[in-house]
Amino acid sequence: MLYHLLYPLHEYFSFLNVFRYITFRTIGSTLTAFLILFVIGPWFIRKLQLMQIGQVVRDDGPQTHMSKQGVPTMGGVLILATMTAATLLWADLSNGLVWLVIGVTLFFGLIGSIDDMKKIRRQNSRGLSARGKLALQILGAMAVGIFLYIHPVYDGRLSLPFIKSFQPDLGLWYIPFAILVIVGASNAVNLTDGLDGLAAGPLVISGSVYLIFSYVAGHAIVADYLQIPFVHGAGEVAVICGAMVGACLGFLWFNTYPAQVFMGDVGSLALGGMLGAVSIIIKQEILLAIVGGVFVMEALSVILQVGFFKISGGRRIFLMAPFHHHFEKKGWQEPKVVVRFWIISIILGLAALATLKLR
Repeated sequence: MLYHLLYPLHEYFSFLNVFRYITFRTIGSTLTAFLILFVIGPWFIRKLQLMQIGQVVRDDGPQTHMSKQGVPTMGGVLILATMTAATLLWADLSNGLVWLVIGVTLFFGLIGSIDDMKKIRRQNSRGLSARGKLALQILGAMAVGIFLYIHPVYDGRLSLPFIKSFQPDLGLWYIPFAILVIVGASNAVNLTDGLDGLAAGPLVISGSVYLIFSYVAGHAIVADYLQIPFVHGAGEVAVICGAMVGACLGFLWFNTYPAQVFMGDVGSLALGGMLGAVSIIIKQEILLAIVGGVFVMEALSVILQVGFFKISGGRRIFLMAPFHHHFEKKGWQEPKVVVRFWIISIILGLAALATLKLR
């Protein structure tokens, strides 16, 4: 909105020419989202308390988590609201990719909000049925896959980290691949969101890495120099990534141990889905396994635990899944688990950035 209102006036006021630059508007969206959430956060938390929208702790979870019962949840609503507001203020709204990312993020947020409300009303950890949730996620991800597949700028080729000469073309299989990436990322972030600040920290790091990749992918000269796919209009996705980073940083202020508020499924499903969608849009899908390595690790721990439990007749690989609970069971304090996962996420983010040159 600011771009459309102020940039046309640069002919009369030369300093308004800064609105032309994606870098400036990305910084603007990041700071705007952070400040809005930081200022409104305390009021929003009080509102959640008055409405008795509190966390419902799973019965089979660690006993130390019983203290989290009743802590305000669904803070993801505020994250999504500030993200959207900052994006609408600073992005070029004539860019269809902006609306695609906003649309899929809010749709996954809607799924999460329904799931959260069901848990709160029933006062147990069972919300939407697994099949119902998965069906809605597939529907939203399919819309993204189809949109990009029929878009004249896109094709079904994959960009592989560290490899510049091999780009397999999936053809029509690109659509189910996009569904797998988006739905997988959404659920992986959701599984990670089990400790104070555990999901928000890696989301800040992953969002920052994809912010850089989005800018590079949307810059023809830089993309050609670094030998990554050029995607027309992808630069504006950096503005949205900046808004996500700012909103998650602001949320982390209140979500760090001991948490005053949790993001809930409305936040984790939406932000995970957004990461998956961004990776698809800028043709860096495989890189998500590196950037979001913490999320991948958490999801794999659940898959391995459940699979091994079934085929072994009740034996377990981990003391408890998702993976972060395993370390709690081993006696690690919650802040230690969270900070060490943040460190791993930073290292993986730097490794992902290194792929820009190692091709």
